[in-house]
Amino acid sequence: MDIVVKGRKTEVPERFRKHVAEKLNLEKIQKLDGKVISLDVELSKEHNPRLADRSDRVEITLRSRGPVVRAEASAGDPYAALDAATSKLDAQLRKHADKRHMARRGGRTAVSVAAYTAPLATPAEEDGSAGVGEVPTTKVGPLDVQGEGPLVVREKTHAASPMTLDQALYEMELVGHDFYLFVDSERNQPSVVYRRHGYDYGVIYLKEDPSAEPPSGAGGMLHR
Repeated sequence: MDIVVKGRKTEVPERFRKHVAEKLNLEKIQKLDGKVISLDVELSKEHNPRLADRSDRVEITLRSRGPVVRAEASAGDPYAALDAATSKLDAQLRKHADKRHMARRGGRTAVSVAAYTAPLATPAEEDGSAGVGEVPTTKVGPLDVQGEGPLVVREKTHAASPMTLDQALYEMELVGHDFYLFVDSERNQPSVVYRRHGYDYGVIYLKEDPSAEPPSGAGGMLHR
């Protein structure tokens, strides 16, 4: 398969063609989508001086036996635009590959990793001596923080609508994060899906224990 590079109302420098061949790794692309038929790269120029910071636009179009994948980006020079468009193409190909992988696994057969993410007991907790003595004070910059609780340096609140695990995976890939917090529509509870390695995913569900009592003497979080 060859890469077709063309310009729209602009000349394509030979150096840019070589950069395309170096940047678009066909072997890597075919690993993510083994049914690629053609790969086109189009360079266009915006002549409005007010848009000088995005005067060069690159559009990459990948056609295969599956859906057509397009990625485009604009920048102040064609090479930066190509780099940005290539990154977007790679993200989209990974997203489609992940969806195919999940479909082969049955869609919702995510790995339960709650046991593997539980904190290990400290020696003090194992011999029953935890909680004895004064609450330690830690110096964090100009602040004195009591207890072992975390220091929250940033908070975010997001509106959430219930969604399936498949939808959460799609949203995670869409934003380019390695984890995604969502409300599971089947369980009606907050859950987290995250990337493990390769194309494997983990999912963490919270199970409330009505008989459990909140720990006493726990220091509050410090917000700033």
